[in-house]
Amino acid sequence: MVATIAASSLAFIDGSVVNVALPSIGRSLGASPSDLQWTINAYLLPLSALLLLGGAAGDRFGRRSLLIVGTTLFAFSSVLCALAPRSGLLLAGRGFQGIGAALLMPNSLAVLGDAFAGEARGRAIGTWASIGAIASAVGPPLGGWLVGSIGWRAIFLLNLPVAALAIIATSCFVRESGERDRPIDWLGALLATLALGLVTLSLTTLSEQRELTALPMLTGTAGAVLLVILVLHERRAGERAMMPVRMFASTPSSA
Repeated sequence: MVATIAASSLAFIDGSVVNVALPSIGRSLGASPSDLQWTINAYLLPLSALLLLGGAAGDRFGRRSLLIVGTTLFAFSSVLCALAPRSGLLLAGRGFQGIGAALLMPNSLAVLGDAFAGEARGRAIGTWASIGAIASAVGPPLGGWLVGSIGWRAIFLLNLPVAALAIIATSCFVRESGERDRPIDWLGALLATLALGLVTLSLTTLSEQRELTALPMLTGTAGAVLLVILVLHERRAGERAMMPVRMFASTPSSA
């Protein structure tokens, strides 16, 4: 439980803590308003686009392994963000953080599902979600205090001890699990990545421009079309699907 909560807390906190540091980052790095907006978008875009693929990769290559890989990538990316001398490197670090979060988030939840059964599983997932919500809520005041007391780079260095705790706990106490004989639905993974990436790009661009222009309209439409194609493909793939459509007919899964 400690391993999965510590790992997922990285993603939950980072999703909200950076917002309050944007003015300080802009002054320090001479970043433009567009750069500051993409400090947020560069994290959300790969996270949204690769979330399903991260879960599928964990099923195939081992959930414990992918949880460690994702947490490690998140930690190294946090160092890159903290040391960034200019906005371009900060955006690169934020992008890699998003990739790390896309690996650790679904696999931390999957590890909980493997470790508990029955009602205990429901309580464990509820605890995971509740602490995630608390971490998101704590992010802005914590970020404000760190920026005011130490500086904006501290919000990224804060991730390092949490990531170390998650990696050590996962290595020592979490057993490997997955379905190594199950092939990855590569077409489904590609469709999901493109569809979610385009929809997220559309929404972030629309938020930045604050008006409906050709780019968010085209990317949003393309993403929606690909989502429909993904559902049709997954239905046809059956048991080989990355995200079997039949799971949504189950009340627990849908909930």
